Amino acid sequence: MGATSQSLSSEPLARDECLRLLREANVARVLLSVGALPAALPARIQLVGTDHLVISSRENAVLVAARRGDVISVQIDGLDPDDRTWSVTVTGIAASAPSNAFESEPLKRPMDPRATLIVLPLSVVIGRREH
Repeated sequence: MGATSQSLSSEPLARDECLRLLREANVARVLLSVGALPAALPARIQLVGTDHLVISSRENAVLVAARRGDVISVQIDGLDPDDRTWSVTVTGIAASAPSNAFESEPLKRPMDPRATLIVLPLSVVIGRREH
């Protein structure tokens, strides 16, 4: 134990800042349980309004979780221009998106046409940035 370790401190991000970061994100990790084990699977995301995310995924585990109404989390992270890391996690009850869900409010970015769309309400939004 000769080396000393520096502890990183972090600060919570306000919900508005978390939403800004989510709005800019294209790719995320979907965090869920697969066979009682934790899994992190890639997916495309898009924030719609201020109350839910749309997840585009071809992963069977994500689709099954949405059909069952499982609680899942979506996590994004990145670097600020000054090299400070940040992370945002959204947790909610997943649901399959109805086929006509985005006729009145079209998605701003194209999603994978071979993927299934899943809706995740922004029930819990937590963000942190390192100091």
